[in-house]
Amino acid sequence: MRFKVREMTLVSLMTAAMAVAAVIFKFWPVAFGTVPFSVLPFMAVLAGGMLGPRLGAWSVVVYIMMGLIGIPVFATEPYGGIVYVLKPTFGFTLGYVAAAYVSGHIISRKGKGDLGLFTCSLAMFAGMAAIYAVGMPYFYFMMNFYLGSAVTLAQMIIAFVPFIIFDLVKAVAAAMVTRLVLKAVPALNNAYGA
Repeated sequence: MRFKVREMTLVSLMTAAMAVAAVIFKFWPVAFGTVPFSVLPFMAVLAGGMLGPRLGAWSVVVYIMMGLIGIPVFATEPYGGIVYVLKPTFGFTLGYVAAAYVSGHIISRKGKGDLGLFTCSLAMFAGMAAIYAVGMPYFYFMMNFYLGSAVTLAQMIIAFVPFIIFDLVKAVAAAMVTRLVLKAVPALNNAYGA
């Protein structure tokens, strides 16, 4: 897969923004003592919204690869390294790739010229749902079968309600930012379909 210089620049900028957001905006673990509040879901759907499905997803892939090779860009300890895949929350990190792709895909199908807040919000909500679709099974598996903590599905749903509420707020915020940026920077529209 080939990338143009402009595409590599956009992916690099979004990856850098994700890394900075993860390092600066760290919040305390809430659910099961391991799941922190984070701005990364916002950044993931924003990547898809602003860069389109392909480049948005690649920006998240690059972010994850940076962390896995040992660069301390992840939001929680150990902050980097391959051992991070053993964390129950790593599934949510993988879900960011799906979130960027889904949100970007929905926006690209609608067309940027007539992008309303409802459509943009719908795209961001779908992106957030993708994070949970990947993250929750991974979390359940790691908690129950790797860490040996007996966690039921009902306990997980109850524990994640505060996260879901905040992620819905993040989705609306990402929708507003995406609409503003795509209108203000028409050159970003070319990232779609590239």
